[in-house]
Amino acid sequence: MSSKVCPGLPASWINAWLAAVGATVLNSRLRLNWTEDGTPQAVLSATEEDPLDLLAESWPRRDAVELMPIARKWPNTENMGRKVGVSAFASRVAATRRDPHAWTLSSTMTDLDVDRHGQVAHAPFDPPVPQGRVLHERLLGIFLRPSAELLARTFDGMGERIGNNGLGFDLSRIGSQSDSGEKWIDPVVETLAFFGLALFPFRGRGTDASEGGQTRSSAVQRGWRRSQTEQGLRFEWPAWNTPLDCAGIDALLDLWQPHKKKTWQQLGVHDAWRTVRYAAKGTADPTRGFGAIRL
Repeated sequence: MSSKVCPGLPASWINAWLAAVGATVLNSRLRLNWTEDGTPQAVLSATEEDPLDLLAESWPRRDAVELMPIARKWPNTENMGRKVGVSAFASRVAATRRDPHAWTLSSTMTDLDVDRHGQVAHAPFDPPVPQGRVLHERLLGIFLRPSAELLARTFDGMGERIGNNGLGFDLSRIGSQSDSGEKWIDPVVETLAFFGLALFPFRGRGTDASEGGQTRSSAVQRGWRRSQTEQGLRFEWPAWNTPLDCAGIDALLDLWQPHKKKTWQQLGVHDAWRTVRYAAKGTADPTRGFGAIRL
């Protein structure tokens, strides 16, 4: 077994955690577990092959990414901007059902939760960004094909950051008030985090839910739970000690119950976190971002 410890992918950083999961999505021969030190780090492994070589070989081509079902334009279907109507979404789903990247639609939107304007809901991991850029355009804006050496630099915590908003939900991209206001991201982490979303579908029940006389969305993305002490939703994610492939991680996420800490050890889970949302500086501040608090 060949393995790579990745100090640049700490489990406490939600984008890094999604990126590590995304590596197993891109290559089913990769296994993922986490160290059990103070701040768990991702460990990517593979049988008899270098995990970074495997990941570099399985990295998608740009033309394949350009043709993903969540693209703004798709042949013989309605265009999909940030505001997506039910008919546009339904036609896109029907046309791309057999596409290997059909999950990009179900992990970012659902037509089982529609607002009064007839527009479908977006997942928390598909937040709004300035200028109405859709998630696919954000991905293409950072996409590159890294070598194993470039992957190693990122995984060692020495990857080059670029001035970009990325996918739009990484809190670490946001500087302090004394900074210039620019946002900086590692494109390798962001791209892998996008593929990590394959394990997090967005679902609705097709009915409105009422709470305290208020109507709220019934749609929830996998891993997101309604908080009893805070407004809105929060995402919770674990670190585990057994090397798991994508299917194994999928199964673990089904079985893991964050609120039942006594059962974690049975699943090999030794640590976990939940999101903390970026606090807007004012009503006109459109910034989105998720930090983390240890459970």
